[in-house]
Amino acid sequence: MGRAGYGLLLAVLGCMAVASGCKKEGRLAAGAPTASAAVAGRKLVTNATLPTRAEALVAMQVYNNTFYNQYGTYGPSFKAYYWKDQNHTTRMDFWTQAEAIETLIDAYNINPNVDLKNKISYLYNGMRDGYGLTWESNIYNDDIIWGSLMCVRAYAITNDGGMLDMAKNNFAIVWNRAYDTSLGGGLWWTTAKQTKNACVNAPAIICAMKLYAATGDASYQTKAKLLMDWMVATLYTSSGEVKGAINAAGTITEGSRSYTQGTFIGACDALRLQYPAVNYAAMANNVMNYSKNNMCQTPGGILLDEYDTADTQGFKGIFARWACIYVHSAGLQSTYGNWLDANATQAWSIRNNSGQMWGKWATRTPDGTILNAFETTPGVAMVNGIYWYR
Repeated sequence: MGRAGYGLLLAVLGCMAVASGCKKEGRLAAGAPTASAAVAGRKLVTNATLPTRAEALVAMQVYNNTFYNQYGTYGPSFKAYYWKDQNHTTRMDFWTQAEAIETLIDAYNINPNVDLKNKISYLYNGMRDGYGLTWESNIYNDDIIWGSLMCVRAYAITNDGGMLDMAKNNFAIVWNRAYDTSLGGGLWWTTAKQTKNACVNAPAIICAMKLYAATGDASYQTKAKLLMDWMVATLYTSSGEVKGAINAAGTITEGSRSYTQGTFIGACDALRLQYPAVNYAAMANNVMNYSKNNMCQTPGGILLDEYDTADTQGFKGIFARWACIYVHSAGLQSTYGNWLDANATQAWSIRNNSGQMWGKWATRTPDGTILNAFETTPGVAMVNGIYWYR
């Protein structure tokens, strides 16, 4: 669909709108942002309606229309990447690119069609073209795991063996250089081995279990269980908060964030049927409850903004992904569906005249601001995610 076509489609939907190489951008704060800081001077929309499945597809199409760049051929196929922002000056950074592709995978799983499937393949080709087949030059182990997870999820759609090989080979790079038994186990965040972080360990558990499902190699399940045992003993708390990191001296250095909460929920979901005696479902529910009651603008309300660095602005989309998948797979719509639906409704309600949703869900997305591609993923992930369980 061309740009004019998108404009016509958005005009029809607009009556529902509100009137009117990896670079880390900085270390995360030790604790989650406070609700009072997130909502000061803001007003939530009260007359919004739940986005339909068709509108969830529109959200993905708007995103692609804004940021998707197909830039050449790749063998018999094509290659593409997502621009970093609306200025189209450079491609997204490595890990945010992988997460944008995961958002596209989410949308395909909700509204499968040839266009989205092709874009998944072309963007994968763009990752190969831009960064090679293996990523050992990247010092951030979490980046490599995010990329591996994207590849194995894409493989489940395309059955492209190259995607599976890329996931396997890069997961192995991280395991071989980052896993050891210091601090009781777990993966180091970077090659400097200063901290072991939730942002690498929880996604690695999900990735390992998806590799196990794709290959039948039980060693992946063993690795996933090792990492989970360590996370439960070290970063998971009885309150349901998942701490962000522990340093080499054994001191917790980061508090919870929406994406670490979400990926821990996803890790519990990946393991709960394999290990029913451990009751990972109870842990996942505990983390869901903490997120609902302590990481929203009011308890049970809209998820907090996380805008302290460029790396944090898309975190809510990662939470939305794994929380919604878990609610579907565990049959918990009656418990959490209304809350997640409310977040999807709010995110959809604050889109601007172009149909874009930034990550500040209590405030209408501005029309004149240059938005970046990562901050606009959470709304797309959220409005698509609810259709896992609806």
